[in-house]
Parts: sequence; C-alpha cells; structure tokens
Amino acid sequence: MNILTFDIEDWYSCDFITTDFNWDKYEVRIYEGVNHILQELDSRNLKATFFCLGWIAEKHPEAILSIHAHGHHIGCHSYQHELAFRFDREAFKKDTEKSKKLIEDLIGESINAFRAPGFSITKKNTWALEVLTELGFEYDCSILPARHDYGGFASYGKAEPALLKLPNGSQIKEFPINIQNILGKNLVFSGGGFFRLFPYWLIKHWTSRSDYMMTYFHTRDFDPDQPMIDSLPPMRKFKSYVGLSSSFAKFQKLLNDFDFVSVEKANKMVDWSTTREIEL
Repeated sequence: MNILTFDIEDWYSCDFITTDFNWDKYEVRIYEGVNHILQELDSRNLKATFFCLGWIAEKHPEAILSIHAHGHHIGCHSYQHELAFRFDREAFKKDTEKSKKLIEDLIGESINAFRAPGFSITKKNTWALEVLTELGFEYDCSILPARHDYGGFASYGKAEPALLKLPNGSQIKEFPINIQNILGKNLVFSGGGFFRLFPYWLIKHWTSRSDYMMTYFHTRDFDPDQPMIDSLPPMRKFKSYVGLSSSFAKFQKLLNDFDFVSVEKANKMVDWSTTREIEL
C-alpha cells in the first residue's frame, strides 16, 4: 500500500525555528506549486490527500478550492504550521478547530484527516489524539515510529496502519510515516529532504521492499527557484534546498513505477477488524 499525500504550505514554512508568523510579507508561490502538482496528478488520473494549513485557506483560498475542484481528499495540517507539542491541550484544540473550520467553510465538506507539522505527536502529547477525536477526525497521519528531531514515537512499533485506543475511551485510525534504517539511523525517504537527497534507484529499491509507504511532499520540494532563507542553520539549510532541481523528475519516476492511493482510499483497503490495536 502506497499512500500519496501533500502538505500544503508555502516555501517559507521550511523550518520551525522562527516565531515570526507574519507571512503576508513573503512572496506568494503556493498557487504555481499547487497547479504544478495538480496537472501531474490529472495526467495520471491519480487522487491524493492534501493536508492544508488553515492559514492558507484563510489567505489563499483559491489554492485549496482548486485542489477540491480536482476531486482530491483534503485534510488539516494545523492553522499556521506550529509543532503540536509546543501547545498545551487547550491551545492545540483551539488552533486545530480554527483550521478545521476555515477549511470546511471554504470547501463545504467535513474534514476527517489530520497531520501535525513535523510529525510532532509523540508519546508525551498523546492528548492531542484525544483532541482530534473530540473534533471529529477519523484519521491521523502525525506519527513517526522512531526517534527523530521532533521527538518521534518509537514505541509505536512497526510502521503500518493501526487503531489507537485512547484513554478517554475514543479511538482513531493511524497512518504513520514509514522509515528506513541506515547505519543505525531511522530516516524518512518517502518525502522531504531525504527524498530529494537520495538517488532514485535507492528510493525505488526501498519502496519495492516496503509493503506500506506514506509519502509527504510539499510544493517547495519541486520549486528550484524559491527564495532561500539565509538565517537557517547550515544542516537545516542543506536539507531544505538539496536536490530541488531534480526532485520533480524523481517524483514522476516514482509515480511511473508504483501505484498510489489517498488516505481515504487506503482506509477502505485496510481490514480494521484484524489490524493491530495500540492502547495509549
């Protein structure tokens, strides 16, 4: 099962260091980026899940309306791309509810899928999953089942869909990101900087060996002309801009070689009566 997803945010959301959320001052590149992706998916008759920021729905609604008009599954990616564990429970609920309502009011449909920026739901803030169920979400795609820069959730175990049983008696269907162990380091190769860094033959090899893969791409991953944020630390700057000139061709090869579905379609392919249950 290969799941195709995109996180809809603009080029300046490439890190979580700045606390300056005055994004109106930046060049707008989201429309061109979204259209580029939509044209490619249309040419292949592919449907994907697009996790959208509430801020984009508020400030650049036509970008999300275009995604919706092309028949794709739309999810929520927070209001303004803040890591989930930087909130307390009430602040997280307020931020997520605001984003969900903005997107729902825009497209006229309920939103049932969520992804936290930076895969930032960890063992320490599983209350966020309870909040998601309180807000009516059915699917979460926020867990990285290994240690990583923003905490990770190593105790989740194997990267595969699972039914999360929550302390408040609710449950949510989890579609985690998948990982590849390289010299003792757990890396995500199915999106972001490492997808752009690794050669395609290696990505193809790992994908062929994976019975489950969750991708996550951004419009900026395919935009070699985007402005560079010079204030980023050297390693973060490298990860943010490496491989931009060749990434879209690599993405096209991936779509040529493998079949993909949206989160909503993947949900119908999973036998939830036999899938693993995790008590949190």
